[in-house]
Amino acid sequence: MLEDPTFWALIGLVLFLGLLVYMKVPGAITGALDKRAVSISEELDQARKLREEAQSLLADYQRKAREAESEAEEIIDQAKREAEALGVEARQRMEDYVTSRTRMAEEKITQAEVQALQEVKALSADVAIAAAARLLAAKAKGEVAESLVASAIDDVKSKLH
Repeated sequence: MLEDPTFWALIGLVLFLGLLVYMKVPGAITGALDKRAVSISEELDQARKLREEAQSLLADYQRKAREAESEAEEIIDQAKREAEALGVEARQRMEDYVTSRTRMAEEKITQAEVQALQEVKALSADVAIAAAARLLAAKAKGEVAESLVASAIDDVKSKLH
């Protein structure tokens, strides 16, 4: 048996394993594996926390995006209302302007009619005076005629003007 190489291989293996146990290699390996397990566990916890934070941030940004969208819609609605109000105001101003200009034109037309009537009355008075003066001058003579013509002219002037 001492010459059998398998026997010596077994002895070498047992001595090697004994040396490993004596040097506390299995404990060191177990400790290293335990440290690695703890490290992996901590990394998983940290990853879980980071994931939760990311989800929280995502929810926060989504909420802010919804709020911004809502705010933008409110701004657009307000701008539409203001534009409509400005349109109504502009139409009202335009109507007021047209009404004012129409009224002014009607007043000018009325004034022109009144002025034309006054001119026609004045012209007809002048013609009537001239005709009366000719008739009286043709029928009446002398001082009496002149005084009659003057009083008639004054009378016609006072009635027509």
